[in-house]
Amino acid sequence: MNYADLGLRVGIEIHQQLDTRQKLFCRCPTELRDVGEADFEFFRYLRLKKSELGTEDRAAREEVMRSRKFIYKFYDTTCLVEADEEPPAEINREALVTGIQIARMLNMELVDELHVMRKIVIDGSNTTGFQRTALLAFDGYIQIDGKNIGIATLCIEEEAAKKIEERKGKAVYSLDRLGIPLVEIGTTPDIDSPDLAKKTAKKLGMILRSTGRVKRGLGTIRQDVNISIRDGARVEIKGVQDVDILDKIVEYEVIRQVNLLRIRDELEKRGARVCREVFDVKHVFENTGSRILKKARAIMAIKLERFAGLVGKEIQPGRRLGTEFSDIAKTFGLGGVLHTDELPAYGITQEEVDELRNAVRAGENDAVVVASGEEQRVKNALLRIVERAEFCLNGVPEETRRANDDGTTSYLRPLPGAARMYPETDVPPVVIDEKLKSIEVPELIEERAKRYTKRYKLSEDLAMIMADPKYVEIFEEFADSIGASIVARVLHLIPSQLKKEGYDVENLDSNDLKLVLSLIRDGKIAKEGVEEVLKILTRKKLEEEEILARLSPSQDLDHFISKLVVEKRDLIDEKGEHAFKPLMGLVMKEFRGRIDGKIIAEKLKNAIKKVMEGN
Repeated sequence: MNYADLGLRVGIEIHQQLDTRQKLFCRCPTELRDVGEADFEFFRYLRLKKSELGTEDRAAREEVMRSRKFIYKFYDTTCLVEADEEPPAEINREALVTGIQIARMLNMELVDELHVMRKIVIDGSNTTGFQRTALLAFDGYIQIDGKNIGIATLCIEEEAAKKIEERKGKAVYSLDRLGIPLVEIGTTPDIDSPDLAKKTAKKLGMILRSTGRVKRGLGTIRQDVNISIRDGARVEIKGVQDVDILDKIVEYEVIRQVNLLRIRDELEKRGARVCREVFDVKHVFENTGSRILKKARAIMAIKLERFAGLVGKEIQPGRRLGTEFSDIAKTFGLGGVLHTDELPAYGITQEEVDELRNAVRAGENDAVVVASGEEQRVKNALLRIVERAEFCLNGVPEETRRANDDGTTSYLRPLPGAARMYPETDVPPVVIDEKLKSIEVPELIEERAKRYTKRYKLSEDLAMIMADPKYVEIFEEFADSIGASIVARVLHLIPSQLKKEGYDVENLDSNDLKLVLSLIRDGKIAKEGVEEVLKILTRKKLEEEEILARLSPSQDLDHFISKLVVEKRDLIDEKGEHAFKPLMGLVMKEFRGRIDGKIIAEKLKNAIKKVMEGN
């Protein structure tokens, strides 16, 4: 595709958890728990209220239509703030300091005073019905391939509760994650290609990791992507976990919007329209063989005039316009929808399809969409699908979508509007004084990697890995004394290989790695013995003496060599110094990887020399 001709504009939002000791508005630890450890649970129903501007948020309004009960798991590491039973504490200063460091690394302007706002969110991810967020910095930039990408805003906000289960009409959340400090970084829509979007996300991730103060692992960083094309609409895609598929997500969303515009043009040619009536068609399927419809409490349908053949049209790889309608139905607690472009199928006969068309007064060029389940949910879902079908006549709707693992996306909710923000009255503002503004900025990983490449002759890829804050302190402590390449093998290369072999390398901590490197530096183990020591430490934490005891053979090196030169005296008498090579092979067979080869060679040469001098 020619993205320039299409007018592609992309903006990225990065949500990164900060590695603080305590949460943002309470003093609970930022510790994730197993759901089975919950002490008890409670529930909430969240309701829609107008903002101070007197308007309702459209995303919140649809959530109310879904009529869900929210259940929350509570732990001994959570408190009444997470349960919305007591006011929040002042904002976490540790999180604020990290946020300021990140803002300065992004060349941003800091606000003079930090004010916390409430952002309406009633999908159950927060017990309060809103998320606390505060603008910290604005108007920054980063450079990618010589191009400036604007950084519009940086906010400090609280992480949402984690959804652990979705039941019929219910959603279950865990409160352990709620309140962990986040930074939210939003770029301006300067990105004009899928590849540049991916590079921008990777650069922002590198900058965040450079602080050494962000959490690591699955779920600790998420990318949201805002995408639009000319004549299309801004669509927000939430929760991109894997940055390596971000370019594909952009590409597929462009394909989706292009196809929706083609459907719009075709509908305009046909003079299509949407009937807003919801028909009760349960009588049509009284004797159906369809397992989907047989036990349904209610079966209803809508008619889309002159939509025939377009509901089944593919708009993304493996996804059709009908899939978009099904996505909406699923958000209302239904299993999806059926439509006449794909029927007869699923146990539904041609006779039933004909009777269905008669029941809703649909012609051959019309499409009929059917949903089943609880009556009110079915009706609400179909009314929402009617709105979505009406938008097909205009083009692309503004909405929020969920990223799928294959790069496609699914409908989530309407795009939130401006009516969702209002001031937080329980948290005092914070003055960003000169002391805060002058906080030291960490060195970027990519700059440190350049130093390592130049000084230690590491490859660029390996230098980037060693420049990561989780390795830096240990790497720089040992690189000069035992060699950068050996340190890199201990810290990264060997553990990566052991992980592939099934060893639990997550059990290795910085103390374990320092211990192994100290043993090499002090000549107590050879570099060939590192793998064996790391294998031992993945299974059990041991002190130095215990490790060496496990590595030592039944006889120590000196005794082994003394015995060997006696046994091989004839060989020494015959070959003199040239007996070293075959004898060294025998010693190394016994001690390889356990004692440095240089030490073994020195001891063996001395022992051979003494035998020769004795002669």
